[in-house]
Amino acid sequence: MGFDVDAVRAQFPGLSDVRDGKPLAYLDTAATAQKPRIVIERMAALLGSEYGTVHRGIYRRAAHSTKLYEDARTTVARFLNASRDEVVFTAGCTDAMNLVAHAWGRAHLSAGDRVLVSGLEHHAGLVSWHAAGFRPEPIPVLDDGSLDLDAYDRLLAQGGVKLVGCVHISNALGTVNPIAEMARRAHAAGAIFLVDAAQSAPHLPLDVQALGCDLLAFGGHKVYGPTGIGVLWGRREVLESMPPWRGGGEMIERVSFAGTTYAKPPARFEAGTPPIVETIALATALEWLMSLDRAAALAHEEAVFAYAEERLAAVPGLRRIGTAAHRAGVLSFVLPGAHPADLASVLDMENVAIRAGHHCAQPVMERFGVPATARASLGVYTTRADIDRLHAGLMTCVRLFG
Repeated sequence: MGFDVDAVRAQFPGLSDVRDGKPLAYLDTAATAQKPRIVIERMAALLGSEYGTVHRGIYRRAAHSTKLYEDARTTVARFLNASRDEVVFTAGCTDAMNLVAHAWGRAHLSAGDRVLVSGLEHHAGLVSWHAAGFRPEPIPVLDDGSLDLDAYDRLLAQGGVKLVGCVHISNALGTVNPIAEMARRAHAAGAIFLVDAAQSAPHLPLDVQALGCDLLAFGGHKVYGPTGIGVLWGRREVLESMPPWRGGGEMIERVSFAGTTYAKPPARFEAGTPPIVETIALATALEWLMSLDRAAALAHEEAVFAYAEERLAAVPGLRRIGTAAHRAGVLSFVLPGAHPADLASVLDMENVAIRAGHHCAQPVMERFGVPATARASLGVYTTRADIDRLHAGLMTCVRLFG
């Protein structure tokens, strides 16, 4: 089928922004992706002529909405190569990580039990455990931004590890972690394995069977869908071992003043009226993504990423943060004499959108001795022309701040 990036770009209204004759070079997809027209139009239709509640009414509109909502669960299962009764809808990837920490953590962790998380975690994979009352231990990060797997083995060998959590792709550095191998080692040590797939879901085909993980989370807005919707996938036996985290309608079997009995997963974890429109539109986004030639799309992204590496290497004084052998989607850097926010401001005047800051990964910044980085991140719609615009803007920064 091949990959035609111009045809793909034409499906994204948000990329048509032109300022002072300069088209938008959107290089912040790691924060949130632009939306294809099919998702935008689907949401408009759902909010209009198709809108109705789910799981509550027997009238035609409600039945239609309920079918679409549950069909979305089937679509997510296909996206992950999973069973639909293992798919829990959440308010986002962060919400899914909090669900694991509060529900699984409080049910399974006792004094002396240990949780390991990678030193590359987004705050969601760290703060969620703190909020639930636990203190996870970090898997150290090497100087190139890859995980120290020898140290990981030593941490596992100390015993008592019940869960290992790890980002699939670092949102701060772009490091792609060897999830399948890390999960295998965790299982050998008697631990279950949680994957934060927020950054990998838009780029890499996800197969939870091949990854060998026990829990996996991702958010809708990074896979070209809406905000406010995410997914927690869990092996059936793991989900069944978890009590509910939030209470309300739809997650119950029976309620009386004497007590409540709870529904089986996934309903157990979906309290209250869900984000109906967002859930169905997430399925639309995933269907759109799966309709692409994923291998060709990945090859396109890899080629643009390699081109970006070359162009950044040609910027005098620029220092890359994170140079692991296996990286994807994200390029972080600093430029002497300029705060990353200054770089982002100058680039914005050129209608080039990047992110500057700690990227919700302050431990990563601390590890590399910087308060923040500038970050350019790629999507399926990114072109070499976007990278050329980035390079030209950075050369302007060299002249201004050098």
